[in-house]
Amino acid sequence: MPYQIEEKFVVAVASSALFDLSESDQIFLERGEEEYRKYQRENESKTLQTGVAYPLIRRLLDLNGNQLDDQPVEVVLLSRNDPDTGLRVFKSIEHYHLPISRAAFVKGSNPFIYMDAFNASLFLSANPEDVLQAVQRGLPAGQVFPTEFIDNDEEEELRIAFDFDGILADDSAEAVYQEGAIELFHKHEKQKKEEALPPGPLMKFLKGVSTLQKIELDKKESIDNYKSRIRIGIVTARNAPAHERVISTLRKWGIQVDEAFFLGGINKERVLKVFKPHIFFDDQLGHIEGVAKITPSVHVPFGVANR
Repeated sequence: MPYQIEEKFVVAVASSALFDLSESDQIFLERGEEEYRKYQRENESKTLQTGVAYPLIRRLLDLNGNQLDDQPVEVVLLSRNDPDTGLRVFKSIEHYHLPISRAAFVKGSNPFIYMDAFNASLFLSANPEDVLQAVQRGLPAGQVFPTEFIDNDEEEELRIAFDFDGILADDSAEAVYQEGAIELFHKHEKQKKEEALPPGPLMKFLKGVSTLQKIELDKKESIDNYKSRIRIGIVTARNAPAHERVISTLRKWGIQVDEAFFLGGINKERVLKVFKPHIFFDDQLGHIEGVAKITPSVHVPFGVANR
């Protein structure tokens, strides 16, 4: 019987997002493919250091139970390596005890074209060209940025923070803001406060996380002293009165979030330092560059903010 991948919440990750490949990538760029292949073989047993997406991926996989009917999460490796040079990555996956068993090695081709084949709701990579092409094709993808974040390996809770416009919702409201003054934007959003915004690039991913959160909350209700392991936050530059449309949209989507910050121009770093997400998604490069050092961050090059 074929494996029912469409029944899973699937995240696709490039080896460049899961691990730190800066050294081997430099060898490829400076010395070419053959020297890169030689280097990877010689260092095959040398474990790679964890990358930007590792805290997210580890905690997502930890949400799986020990029974076959309690494993809602699947992580798939989509790699530009070929199977030979990619063997080091799988050895590192084994070293960290990550239950990742499925992969596509495409030897320099675009790995994101296999997202639908694996039912992936998100593709994370450090390669900006891959991410941009994926988003331009309407696929949910994001580029991870280098970080100085130090993960607490003993902490089970997974915290995910999202910008709203251009990430969870589309950029139609953002386009109004770009065309006029803040007063025009607030007037527009107040008039449409009961009208849900169209979904954005990470809507499928959010729905998957929300489903996992509901599973956690059900366990909390039925198991004594159980603590939910997922916390969802929204960190947006919107403020009142434009906040109401965010809430109306989430209600109509059937999504509940744990924390929401309507900052109205306050630096997002100020709340992210406190919330301490294991991943933060934003469509504006300026926001990502401002917070990437303190928290694992992902730029989604979608919409009017990236034209």
